[in-house]
Amino acid sequence: MQLGARLRALRRAAGLSREEAGHPIRASESKISRMELGRVGFKERDIADLLTLYGVDDHEERRRLLTFVTEANSPSWWHLYSDVLDPWLQTYLDFEQGAELIRTYEVQFVPGLLQTEAYARAVISLGYDPSATEEIERRIRLRMERKQLLLRPDAPKLWAVLDEAALRRPIGGVDVLRGQIAALIELTDLPGVRLQVMPFASGGHAASGGAFSVLRFPYQELSDVVYIEHLTGGLYLDRREEVDRYSAAIGRLFIEAAPLTETPAILRDILKDLGS
Repeated sequence: MQLGARLRALRRAAGLSREEAGHPIRASESKISRMELGRVGFKERDIADLLTLYGVDDHEERRRLLTFVTEANSPSWWHLYSDVLDPWLQTYLDFEQGAELIRTYEVQFVPGLLQTEAYARAVISLGYDPSATEEIERRIRLRMERKQLLLRPDAPKLWAVLDEAALRRPIGGVDVLRGQIAALIELTDLPGVRLQVMPFASGGHAASGGAFSVLRFPYQELSDVVYIEHLTGGLYLDRREEVDRYSAAIGRLFIEAAPLTETPAILRDILKDLGS
């Protein structure tokens, strides 16, 4: 996705149509479209020719983009879980891996990137027949591997606002929730993680419509993407007007939620309420 989106931005900046871009590499307009959407493999020679056509002369920029060719053609780590990976979630994982900033608001659950294994098992089990133990375990392993994103040297920054309800709902039982809250307290020490709580006492707020995420990418030419998950899939929004509304909403949430400095104390209070 990242390479394709960057190629699209460079083509547009050069004022070229897909048809005009395809001619030098003997490709159809539809192939250029599939390349920009990340739905076809990349050839290094084709990408090099396109970069020249788009006027990319900077050696470091060319090297970096050509490096992406190898990465884009290599199966993603989640390929091993294709048997349990829904297409809409695969798209989100692709976006998530390429993001530099993930801003999210959650109402019902702790975000997947921050879940403990026990909590993830409880959440995932809600949507599947208890007898589907192998599929449930595979989905849990997928979620646990996904968490490694936050430990990468180039990890995206995660700024999450959690409704207090998500922190008090005993998903999996009190013991599981207690372990999850304790894990969140530790995660607040990670430099790339910002966690705020929207207290019950705050009343109404800017995101009363429900949970959503806004993902930002390294290149300014790439627009933010809004992700909204529902029962049977995920919705992606990238129209400027829609993205702007959600960005404004989450910006207000950061102001309306309890300050970042209060998060550890709030979590410890919740842990105390849950008992020892």
